Amino acid sequence: MSDSSGSGPFKVEKDGHVAWLILNRPEKRNAMGLDFFSMLAEHMKRFDEDPEVRVVVIRAEGKCFTAGLDLVEAAAILSGTTANGRETMRRKIMELQESISAIEQCRKPVIAAVHRHCIGGGVDMLSACDIRIATEDAIFAIRETKIAIIADVGTMQRMPAIVGDGWFRELVLTGRDFTAAEALAMGFITRICKDREALNRTAGALAAEIAANAPLTVQGVKDVILFNRDNGVYPGLRYVAQKNSAQLPSDDLMEAVTAFMEKRDPEFKGN
Repeated sequence: MSDSSGSGPFKVEKDGHVAWLILNRPEKRNAMGLDFFSMLAEHMKRFDEDPEVRVVVIRAEGKCFTAGLDLVEAAAILSGTTANGRETMRRKIMELQESISAIEQCRKPVIAAVHRHCIGGGVDMLSACDIRIATEDAIFAIRETKIAIIADVGTMQRMPAIVGDGWFRELVLTGRDFTAAEALAMGFITRICKDREALNRTAGALAAEIAANAPLTVQGVKDVILFNRDNGVYPGLRYVAQKNSAQLPSDDLMEAVTAFMEKRDPEFKGN
């Protein structure tokens, strides 16, 4: 890696145009505390604004990807016994929602690379990512149902569009564990890797392949994907027509044509 930094629940490494956001609280199984959510939003905003970053990969240190929400810390916001206390809790939940949404709102594609357990809030986070891959021993669960909480920071809203309504209802209503093989079959993940070394290698290769494309085009594709999901076919068609007419022709398009004629790989600059 060419550059690395970090403190708190994350560390960041950069390799060319790829930023690696690494969950770095292994002693707590990367449990998601309140600072996790605030710093997640800060990192995603920073990646969005950094012209050198074209793709983000989220991975984790330690024995598992994440054990989900840190229930000890969460207890502080679950103790509202007055109207004001319940309103405070509602506002805090919305803050956590915004932190997860920052992944989706980042213009740069985000790849999640999961090993072993990814529980509860981890599934919320994955549902906001663009691509998910995992090791063959990965285990997922919408565990909130089993502890008498309605999953409330994104899984309920995003996962049905990824895996389909039928699969989603089974998983959220039971709260059961599901394996990497099941996740692949339902389309929640796109690849299974033998071990963590293969996982990181595959994530890096996918990120590099995406980063080699024209960055404004990649960002436009992500934008259109999300618009289509939220607005439907015909509004989506009108939106992509507007998007391309505003963006083309571009220097990167000219570079793509020139590179094709010269039988070489294009070098995109994001212009």
